[in-house]
Amino acid sequence: MLSRIFIALLLCCSLNVPAFATTFKIATLSPDGSFWMNAMREGADKIKVKTQGRVKFKFYPGGVMGDDSSVMRKIRIRQLQGGAVSAGTISAFYTDGQVYNLPMLFKNLDEVSYVRKRLDPVIIKDIEKKGFVTFGLAEGGFAYIMSLKEIKSVADLRKYKTWVPASDQLVQEAVNAYDVKPVPLPMGDVLTGLQTGLIQTVASPPIVTLALHWHTQIKYLTDMPLLYSYALLIIDKKSFNKISKADQKIVHELMGDVFQKIDTQNRIDNVNAFAALKNQNITFVKPNAEQIADWQKSALKTQQHLIDTGFISKPMFEKTQSLLNDYRNLK
Repeated sequence: MLSRIFIALLLCCSLNVPAFATTFKIATLSPDGSFWMNAMREGADKIKVKTQGRVKFKFYPGGVMGDDSSVMRKIRIRQLQGGAVSAGTISAFYTDGQVYNLPMLFKNLDEVSYVRKRLDPVIIKDIEKKGFVTFGLAEGGFAYIMSLKEIKSVADLRKYKTWVPASDQLVQEAVNAYDVKPVPLPMGDVLTGLQTGLIQTVASPPIVTLALHWHTQIKYLTDMPLLYSYALLIIDKKSFNKISKADQKIVHELMGDVFQKIDTQNRIDNVNAFAALKNQNITFVKPNAEQIADWQKSALKTQQHLIDTGFISKPMFEKTQSLLNDYRNLK
């Protein structure tokens, strides 16, 4: 019996096939063939080669495993080991990870870059403390209000049914704080919701709007960045720790490179997508100074509400605000 095991192990070595291999099953809403999926597959191929087949990835794109909340549930029952998900999804175990998503926190992308350079490592470390490994944050970009009817003011927004991601408690709470009644839906149901009138308003980055074909229903875009969004790849830490330290290092390095690439490209793609929306028979509406001031007033009220209710901790908010003040004082 022992001789048979020895011979089997010897054959594995001689054929350069690993005796033990780990496959991480990863689900995402990102469509197959998208830049996200192509980049992650490229990284996975490099990891497979570098680890000599000891670490592999199997991807389930396009929402075939359900929305982000379904993906998280399947990670908990070990049907999946990870997912490429939105920041709102991690609020189920780490609400401070949504500090970037506070409404009208950032004025422009230069502010985002300054804060993220200093705060991303803190968020990544905190996520690991919560039981997940990640490889960097990937910009989703600024979300804009897009609607079936013209919206310039907060009062206009209150007239219509507004979509919020079903798994994103912070956004639901934020919309409530604006005195707008949210309609929670999985992302895969948004297009149908717009077609049927179940919802009349969404807040979304341009690249998401185009990728999921929401632009085919949208008539107006409120030309004012509402909030900043990002996404990330998370893997259950217990599953990740089953591979060797050396292989963990390889995965971190190569997937880290992938998400830096995605982060950079998404900024470029969002700029291009914003321009492309102007060619889709969508009317861009610009709030006036008084209306913008009202939006900002409501945003500050919402930020305070989210801190008071514990969705974002006061220390995390103060750290973020301090960095913003540092940047603004440089200008």
